Amino acid sequence: MKPTIVLVHGAFAESASWNEVTRQLLAEGYPVIAAPNPLRSLSGDAAVVSSLLATVDGPVVLAGHSYGGAVMSNAAVGHDHVKALVFVAAFAPEAGESIGELSGRFPGGTLGETLKEVPLPDGTVDLYIRQDKYHQQFIADVPAAQAALDAVAQRPLNTTALNEGSGEPAWKTVPSWFVYPEADYNIPLEAHRFMAERAGARERVELPGASHAIPASEPAAVAGIILQAAAAIA
Repeated sequence: MKPTIVLVHGAFAESASWNEVTRQLLAEGYPVIAAPNPLRSLSGDAAVVSSLLATVDGPVVLAGHSYGGAVMSNAAVGHDHVKALVFVAAFAPEAGESIGELSGRFPGGTLGETLKEVPLPDGTVDLYIRQDKYHQQFIADVPAAQAALDAVAQRPLNTTALNEGSGEPAWKTVPSWFVYPEADYNIPLEAHRFMAERAGARERVELPGASHAIPASEPAAVAGIILQAAAAIA
């Protein structure tokens, strides 16, 4: 039985951001689910993905992009059928770490200066990337017309999700693979290298010149490492 591949999107994106990767995985005969990620709080978002995982029969390869890496690493805890984690330009926090803390630990990130804040009635704030900054900040290596559409469709990250510390992460017990871009302005390159090293990644692939949104801009490379993980657990 081929494992089911569950994909978790990150902030400033949505499930369709995996479409080109999904197309390649389906072509190889793998069942795929692009999980909804509410982007409200790390613990709450992980609970949503965990509930979905509980309904999947057989082995699972779990892949997360950006903030989705933190979500999947929390969601996978307690699910013994999750056999591999693939971090795709993704956060892999330690227990107690927030993604905001991790992204600010190393130089090179410029996300903060591109954000638009939308205060909510509950006192939290939703964060969007300004549409005129989205192409350069998030997805510089796709045509401007595609980036403009993605900027309109982006979903915001709540400040609770940005600042909430992680629970005990699954990457400590589940084998992991990392693929990340050289020209990432959301998560600095040195942060990617640090997290992959700390997690003891089975494989680390660095994509020269690629932007943060590699599921859209480098789908073959992303699908390739997911398939590598799937083959390793078969």
